[in-house]
Amino acid sequence: MSPEDVFSQERRDRIASFATEKTLNELSHQWIFHSMQQKYLYNFDWLGRPIIQYPEDMVAVQELVWTVRPSLIIETGIAHGGSLILSASMLALLDYCDAVESGSVLDPKKSSRRVIGIDIDIRSHNRQAIEEHPLAHMISMVEGSSVEKSTVDKVRALAAGHERVMVFLDSNHTHDHVLQELRDYGTMTSVGSYCVVFDTFVEDMPPKYFSDRPWDKGNSPKTAVHEFVAEDDRFSIDRAIDQKLLITVAPSGYLKRVK
Repeated sequence: MSPEDVFSQERRDRIASFATEKTLNELSHQWIFHSMQQKYLYNFDWLGRPIIQYPEDMVAVQELVWTVRPSLIIETGIAHGGSLILSASMLALLDYCDAVESGSVLDPKKSSRRVIGIDIDIRSHNRQAIEEHPLAHMISMVEGSSVEKSTVDKVRALAAGHERVMVFLDSNHTHDHVLQELRDYGTMTSVGSYCVVFDTFVEDMPPKYFSDRPWDKGNSPKTAVHEFVAEDDRFSIDRAIDQKLLITVAPSGYLKRVK
């Protein structure tokens, strides 16, 4: 084995061992419990726009985008736009690397890679900030409920022609809403790519942890994920990502389309 292969195998073994590492998992759960109460995940930006995610999940997204090399990323939930900018920046880096590898001249404005963001309410100041960002040429925004047929139809039209698609679901976190998003957008995920369902951690918190929200234990993205993978065998939960991250808003939420 080469040194790189040895390192990779050691890492896989170490990550697998985390599944039964009781203390580490308990500490990770406690960190999530307390950090959520303090709104820790609201503290970060990506290229100038607020992104409401844990840094660990940002790194995981980067790894997946590099591995899958999608031409399109579909996201439900826009908020301040930081996640859209993260996705667009990764796609722009893929364009740059493709140009370097092929020896061609990069013209960013001619990129075929795109990000589609969907939100029921795109606030004017957020829309303006996203549209004024240097990566705006890679982003399309659709305003409307992500589960309305008219919205889904618009996204399907924008997605036409893209063969390698990745999906991030991060809007309304109730069971029924997420399950419908999985059926509508998850199935747009290309084989070998990922549909990531954020905030599945809701199911792991005590009841009424989010007293001002409609989602709760038993009515969460994770319950929707389990129902979806039970009915659609084209998807499986990538447990290795959970084990690697430990601190994540999306336990059981990294779904790989396997067929």
